[in-house]
Amino acid sequence: MTTCPCGRNTAKGQVLNLDACCGPLHASLAAPDAESLMRSRYSAFVLGDVPYLLATWHNSQRPGELVLEAGAKWLGLQIKQYRATGEHTAEVEFVARFRLGGKAVRQHELSRFVREEGRWFYVDGDVL
Repeated sequence: MTTCPCGRNTAKGQVLNLDACCGPLHASLAAPDAESLMRSRYSAFVLGDVPYLLATWHNSQRPGELVLEAGAKWLGLQIKQYRATGEHTAEVEFVARFRLGGKAVRQHELSRFVREEGRWFYVDGDVL
């Protein structure tokens, strides 16, 4: 069993495995909330799942293509805050850490999400 890259824990503090966490979302199950989608997108970056990242990006902001940084070593995700901003909108503040070319990188972002037809999508975000 592979632990889920997003680091979500069980009630007992154990990291969930990929099949019980982000894996079903990667296999097309709809995320129940924006935080779960954010976590699954982080896991997709770790796993190099570009089709999933593009599919969960809102069509108003989705790039034509996405090229991931070669050699990035993902180190962890911390969800700082999750809040609903409306019936179908939410924000997730997170810090993702990774190493690239021997340099530590810390991405702190406030991301915006929207739910359409029962599915959450990443819209955009502000780097903090």
